[in-house]
Amino acid sequence: MTDTAFEPTSITNLDRYGSAELPWSRPRDVLVDDTPKADLTFFLATARPDGRPHSAGVGALWLDDALYFTSGPGTRKSRNLAANPACSVSVRLRGIDLVLDGEAERITDPSTLERAAAVYRTGGWPVSAAGDGFTAAYSAPSAGPAPWHLYRLTLHTAVGVATAEPYGATRWDFRR
Repeated sequence: MTDTAFEPTSITNLDRYGSAELPWSRPRDVLVDDTPKADLTFFLATARPDGRPHSAGVGALWLDDALYFTSGPGTRKSRNLAANPACSVSVRLRGIDLVLDGEAERITDPSTLERAAAVYRTGGWPVSAAGDGFTAAYSAPSAGPAPWHLYRLTLHTAVGVATAEPYGATRWDFRR
């Protein structure tokens, strides 16, 4: 089931070969259906305090029409987000490569943490909401010890390049 309440405010066709613009529903529906069950690798790009880029893999899921991801509090990516929440997340989905740009906000609300933990468990990570984060017997080797933080990406723009028919390239703007 797809929630269609969150729609782009503008759409730009980036295709140079005559293909039509892609609907936002295409990547959104794959995110709904495939996270966190499919073998997807999401990469988070942040900026270090001196401006140099940093990129790292994150465990991500689509919930309530937003992308959520986890990170250990002591990791470079979490420290970068604390200083500057602007970030990008990229992923190769079924039939479309996607880059999501926006700002990450740490989520500590117990009900959101529990709902996100329940979704992560459907993908095989036996995580539990605990306090203002997550705990489990394990996480990524680079995540550091529990607890782990949950972040929600406030989406500003997304760019999708279709790798399967119908082809095309589109930018969606979500700023209100």
